[in-house]
Amino acid sequence: MIVLNKTTPQTLKVIPREFVAEFTFSYEDDSTNISTEIQILNASTSGNYLTWSQSFDPLLVLNHFYNIELFSDFAFWNTNYSLWENFNELWNDSSNFKNVFYRDRIFCTDQLVDQKNGDYYDINKGQFVTTTAFNNEYIVTS
Repeated sequence: MIVLNKTTPQTLKVIPREFVAEFTFSYEDDSTNISTEIQILNASTSGNYLTWSQSFDPLLVLNHFYNIELFSDFAFWNTNYSLWENFNELWNDSSNFKNVFYRDRIFCTDQLVDQKNGDYYDINKGQFVTTTAFNNEYIVTS
């Protein structure tokens, strides 16, 4: 799962099944089922990661989950990103064929989440106060 904040743009790093520079990025809100597709034309490979900068419009909603897909869409002219010259069946097929090479989930939060440093997401952050002090003013002795 990818944890993002509400600011935009943000840099995304994923480990896909295929490394391509141009693809379609799709994200769907779990709560509203609104799906958005964006063409990515400037992704780069950095080590084992596919990296790109992403602006979200509409903006991500705090505490919402999103399903994401990265895919190459073979059904439309000039958006086919691999083997279009050698694979004529893709152009003759009337179905909407897309090559999904990465799926994941996004969670949007305004909390600092860095698991390497022990900063985890807290669903009750700021709602409860804990104390280690002992208060004995309510003890009744007879």
